[in-house]
Amino acid sequence: MILAPILQAVATAAKPWAALYSDSRAVSSAVTFFHLGGLLFAGGLAVSSDRATFKALRGSDEDRSRLLVDLGSAHSWVLAGLTVIFASGLLLALSDVKTFGASPIYWTKMSLVALLLVNGSVLQRIEQKLRAGHLLTQATKPRHKLWSRLQLAAATSMTLWTAIVLAGVILVESS
Repeated sequence: MILAPILQAVATAAKPWAALYSDSRAVSSAVTFFHLGGLLFAGGLAVSSDRATFKALRGSDEDRSRLLVDLGSAHSWVLAGLTVIFASGLLLALSDVKTFGASPIYWTKMSLVALLLVNGSVLQRIEQKLRAGHLLTQATKPRHKLWSRLQLAAATSMTLWTAIVLAGVILVESS
């Protein structure tokens, strides 16, 4: 395996952290709390925003206008939560580099996270185009292709957040 020397070097460098993590219930509990708390916060807000998207697309022009404002402010909070998830996830992975680094489930979860980030970027660009184009009139209602793309991106977001949680559960259960 090409990655074996890299994983060994990272495992060696992370040994002090791995020892602290495994020897301290407080440290391992805090890292796990921040990882799950970040997931609850960011994922919960994202899924709630995705749900609001579906609801607003069936609503009035005012509902869609308010949605775009709400989505714009939600992104910074979701990104803050993702930052916590990333930092705590890195600490979790460094606590047992050999196990996580060699796990296909871990790499599947990381791939899902990468897809989530790409989808979040797509969501944000669609929202910006909708705001810039003032596509809120009756003539463009939710039938406009950008609104359809926003709906697809919201559905993708919900699916990815769910799949990431599932992959995390499977990863914990398999290690």
